[in-house]
Amino acid sequence: MGKLTKNRKAVMAKYDQDKIYTLTEASSVVKEITFAKFDSSVDVDIRLGVDPKKSDQMVRGVVSLPHGLGKVVRVLVLCSPDKQQEAKDAGAEHVGLDDYIQKIEAGWTDIDVIITMPTVMAKVGKLGKVLGPRGLMPNPKSGTVTLEVGKAVKDVKAGKVDFKIDKQGIIHASVGKASFSAEKIRDNAAELINTVTKLKPASSKGTYLQSISLSSTMSPGIKVDVSSIAG
Repeated sequence: MGKLTKNRKAVMAKYDQDKIYTLTEASSVVKEITFAKFDSSVDVDIRLGVDPKKSDQMVRGVVSLPHGLGKVVRVLVLCSPDKQQEAKDAGAEHVGLDDYIQKIEAGWTDIDVIITMPTVMAKVGKLGKVLGPRGLMPNPKSGTVTLEVGKAVKDVKAGKVDFKIDKQGIIHASVGKASFSAEKIRDNAAELINTVTKLKPASSKGTYLQSISLSSTMSPGIKVDVSSIAG
């Protein structure tokens, strides 16, 4: 076993890896054991008792975090000319259509979210090979394909998070920054977990929420007591 670093020793002094913490406790502990020199993201991992290979057990959704994500979300809106001013007024960094489609085809993906309209999806759809692997492809289920482009931009900027179960049956999502207060971390995490709970597939049997952990970018995962999450 390698020599323990100073930060690792500090973490072990503040955190019991065998203990299962309440969400309130975990939200405080994650701040105490984060020693990164930058403002780390705080993430939640939720292991679900579903089979993601079955289409009727695919858990996917959107949640608006009460305290946002604590970061600037760069938004591109691909829309018709009559909607471009609405998108700009809502705060989108980039607005256009054919010119941005050409840029993306050439390899440009310097954005966090793309919002578009059903009427131009025929043009946007051909970008799937570029946008899909980067998780940038607009999707009606996540609210990024809509005629209300202004509202969609504002929702994303305010802390709207799109989540989806992975092949291992785990949902992984950011719920804020380590600089947030413990209360804000707790509120955001609870909102995500409660939203996931409401999406339990009817065909899912047994324990749905199997385990939850909270961590920052450079911290170990803190086990969270599922029963401590208020509905």
